[in-house]
Amino acid sequence: MSNIITRQATAADVTAIYKFVNELEDTVFDEKLFTEYYYRNLQLPNTHYLVATEAGAILGYISCHGQILLHHCGLVYEIQEMFVDKEHRSKGIGALLLKALEEKISGDGYTLLEVSSNIKRKDTHRFYLSNGFSETHFKFTKDSA
Repeated sequence: MSNIITRQATAADVTAIYKFVNELEDTVFDEKLFTEYYYRNLQLPNTHYLVATEAGAILGYISCHGQILLHHCGLVYEIQEMFVDKEHRSKGIGALLLKALEEKISGDGYTLLEVSSNIKRKDTHRFYLSNGFSETHFKFTKDSA
């Protein structure tokens, strides 16, 4: 793992991240629209996309968006996606990405870092719990009509 580095994602990383997000969500998103949204989000303040790489290959990705929330009276960051390529799991890459993210946002004066995870992702839940997160909320969703 000593050769794995984390860095800010760039526009050139869109293909790898597109693949990761499709696999994460078990779907195939419209690539043109995904790319448009990805490029747009790269420009937003309080939005962080980080990748873990080794020898130029992207092994994992984490995204985080921050916003001022009245019910916390401050800046709250939420991890939106985190994915590590199946061949590279259980090597500490997820923890490395999480640590890099926390370092990136540490000077922002945020009040909370949160994450939601699909109820079926038990291994993911254990990962977050073992990395200092607490299970404090239920999340409810409703598809658009």
